[in-house]
Amino acid sequence: MGAVTASDALWRFTNPSSDSVSLIVETPAGTHVRRIPPAMPLPPDVEPGIGAEKAAHTAAATWGLPDFVFQSSLTRKGSGQRELGDRLLLSGNRGAVIQIKSRTVKPKGDAEERAWIQKVTKKAMSQAKGTVRMLRLQAADMVNGRGTSLSVAGDAYEWMAVSLLDHDQVPDAMVPTFEPIGMPALTLTRRDWDFLFDQLRSTTAVLDYLFRAAEAPPIALGDEPVRYYELAAADAAAPPVDIDTELVGPGGRRFSTPLLPQVPAGAGQTNTHLVIRYMLEDVAISMLRDDISESDRQTVLADLDRLPVGMREEWGQLLLDMLDDVEQAPDGHVMWRSRRQLHQEAAGDRQMLFVCATRFDKYVEASFGSYVMLRHHQVGERTGRPDSLCSVGVMLTPNHSGNRPWDTTLVRVLGHSQLTSEEVAEFEQLWPQSGNA
Repeated sequence: MGAVTASDALWRFTNPSSDSVSLIVETPAGTHVRRIPPAMPLPPDVEPGIGAEKAAHTAAATWGLPDFVFQSSLTRKGSGQRELGDRLLLSGNRGAVIQIKSRTVKPKGDAEERAWIQKVTKKAMSQAKGTVRMLRLQAADMVNGRGTSLSVAGDAYEWMAVSLLDHDQVPDAMVPTFEPIGMPALTLTRRDWDFLFDQLRSTTAVLDYLFRAAEAPPIALGDEPVRYYELAAADAAAPPVDIDTELVGPGGRRFSTPLLPQVPAGAGQTNTHLVIRYMLEDVAISMLRDDISESDRQTVLADLDRLPVGMREEWGQLLLDMLDDVEQAPDGHVMWRSRRQLHQEAAGDRQMLFVCATRFDKYVEASFGSYVMLRHHQVGERTGRPDSLCSVGVMLTPNHSGNRPWDTTLVRVLGHSQLTSEEVAEFEQLWPQSGNA
């Protein structure tokens, strides 16, 4: 077993007998060891190239949300047809064209393999550029992992290209080069890809990382986990951004978490991080209705998936505690528990509101809607930027049918609340503000 020093606080150890890689990271909280397994096996029932595409799709759909990973689509070009990407990742206003290249013959010497990798990387980048160009010329209907179709217009997204390599024997220190293609671009191995989704378990967080990594200096294929932990260490050392806690009202407090957590998502002793995933699944499925457009459904899911990875375990536990509290209400009474947070971002302010109530009925639903509208109005007034404020409220109510632990209700408000002064006064009587409620 050999060791390669990657930085003053990061070492990589490779075990040739198991194809595993271990990163040993020195952090202020102590030493952290991250074992990185090989990429997931290819499905045995298809040829390797198709298998690599399916495996990459499975990793993204399993650890992220299947709603954000899209299959390739065919579009007309002249008298023929052209494939639009092998896969696409779409979340919010960001998109990545994923071109997957698989070595389908037995690897040869290092020189031959370097030449092959260089050739397919150049081809992948050209294909990704062509996909974005075609989507900007004409929108295409694309199907995601949930089986729903979205009309994808190129001008609606900030794009990047990812060349994803399926190769068992990448030569050491192989750094593919390619000409600029007019958008961020990155090369990864399938092990890198699987690592990122396993580490973050959020498609939105992975997309944000890919854009960030694409702006950094190129590194050797297979060293993406090393770069990740170097960026995570920088995040951990960065001072928290100053924010006016009074924007949410009395009792607001600042909470800071690194964009890139050093500990993998869900690595704690409990599975409370899964509460957020279950909530996302619940919203995704419940919005599969004829009266809700796929574009609106995608927008809501992207808003919720922006909940920082480093906070999901804490928020999952909070939701479980709040659900337990509201179930203790005396018969005939409705108890409420709520917590919300405000994110100030370059694209606009975003408020997330999580509520638990004793039961679900029309009165509770209407009350929840008034709560979200009022808090949206109040924060917009305090920030002075109501046009750029988006508020997403999620209410969980216990379900005693035995089929599911809770029911989920969602309200999203964007821009001016349009509340009259009379409505504001009425809602303020219903929802007097105390603490972070």
